[in-house]
Amino acid sequence: MQSESSIKTKTMSQADDDKGLKGFLKKCKQQQALLWMTVPFVIWVFIFKYLPVWGWTMAFQDYKPALSFTDQEWVGFKHFLFLFTDDRFLGVLRNTLAQSLINLVLGFITAITLAVLINELSNMKFKRVVQTISYLPHFLSWVVAAALVSSVLSIEGIVNEVLMGLGLIDKEILWLGVGEYFWGILGAAETWKNVGWNAIIYLAAISMIDQEQYEAAKIDGASRIQRILHITIPGMKSVIIVLLIMNIGYILEAGFEPQYLLGNGQNVEYSENIDVFVIKYGISMFNFSLATAAGMFKTVISFIFLIAANSLSKKMGQGGLY
Repeated sequence: MQSESSIKTKTMSQADDDKGLKGFLKKCKQQQALLWMTVPFVIWVFIFKYLPVWGWTMAFQDYKPALSFTDQEWVGFKHFLFLFTDDRFLGVLRNTLAQSLINLVLGFITAITLAVLINELSNMKFKRVVQTISYLPHFLSWVVAAALVSSVLSIEGIVNEVLMGLGLIDKEILWLGVGEYFWGILGAAETWKNVGWNAIIYLAAISMIDQEQYEAAKIDGASRIQRILHITIPGMKSVIIVLLIMNIGYILEAGFEPQYLLGNGQNVEYSENIDVFVIKYGISMFNFSLATAAGMFKTVISFIFLIAANSLSKKMGQGGLY
């Protein structure tokens, strides 16, 4: 026979479960309007994010568009083995990681710095002008932005004129024709285009900091630099961590448009990344299985990076996404 204490414990546990379930259902009923509003987005996510996962089966086939699913030839990990033994793909993977890391570092440093500097401006009219000018390039398409970058870096561009005028170079340089310069050029272009837009969320985080902390620091004699280091930066800490974790999850998403538009035959060894590789050697050559394998590899690695970064952040006591 069960003891009285065990029966009592079991009863209390069941009551807690019922209370939790009832509480959940009650909350759903109270917020049913909000739940109905999320239905279209759930459907959108299912259709465009989960349903296409069925297409991953092509990575394990020699896929032929004219054949039905049952008539496709299954080849196992053939395409994955080709990717990992192909020197071109390994070079593409190197480029992707390098471009992503450069964009990650430059993006965080410049966006946080710009947000802090804008926050320190006391003239509200000038502050709005600076913020508007800084995020306007974000709304330019990469076709226009790439044309501007190409023009600035051309033989007759302003960069060569300034450098020659300062005596830093002896003759003009075709910057986009030297592969070793491409990663730096791409990082600078990405920063110019997105720094203002990326700074907005940090400005929002700064606006949530209690202003009494700044007033107390002023009374205690803290300088402006000290207030930035000990109030502003720590106040953005949680936002910085969340964005860093999310960006690490996209470490293999180096982009497509700037690399495709700024890349050429002279810098292809440094400009070609996974997305460009998929277009050139997968879709354009009707090798859909290879393209799917490359995309699947990118997704799985990005997911692993995201989970690892989130777990590491939580172990270090810095919080995480969940």
